[in-house]
Amino acid sequence: MSHKKFTRLVSKTVILPQENIDTDQIIPARFLTTTSRGGLGRAAFYDWRFDADGQAKATNPFAKFEPESHQILVAGANFGCGSSREHAPWALFNYGFRAVISTKIADIFKSNALKNGIVPIEIPAQRHNDLMGRVAAELIIDLEHCKIELPGHWTESFLIDPFGRRCLLDGVDPLDFLQAREADISKFEARAL
Repeated sequence: MSHKKFTRLVSKTVILPQENIDTDQIIPARFLTTTSRGGLGRAAFYDWRFDADGQAKATNPFAKFEPESHQILVAGANFGCGSSREHAPWALFNYGFRAVISTKIADIFKSNALKNGIVPIEIPAQRHNDLMGRVAAELIIDLEHCKIELPGHWTESFLIDPFGRRCLLDGVDPLDFLQAREADISKFEARAL
């Protein structure tokens, strides 16, 4: 599934200071009955947003943020831990998030996020602490140069898987990437025979 090319994002942040946010909190297991990505945004952090009757909770941490203008999630350490469910980045993407920032993001979540159009960024604790104190701060994420900037304050480089980065820059997922090279793959296979 192709995504919109991701080169640069300017957006406000949503702050979730909790550590160890696992994939079951991101999307509860009862919503895993589909293999379709569409519509899963409604289930993102469902139990944090709604009560058992489906009514919005007064403590909903997303209530005052608009997905169109708040596309960067800044979360506590060990974000995306737990199971390897790909539904978690599907739900976040469908809700409107394009990047997740933390001091530590679970490896399997990072991999799944990159495959599904979300940039997972790990930053030093000092920068992370600064962001935690700035609700709805506007950040610039420059994927081409692997830099994140809090304008007027600081710029920080980040590391990202090169293949995942290339796919995001090109607006493709790994399958699209391989299908675009089908002719080269066929030539290679013919030589190998």
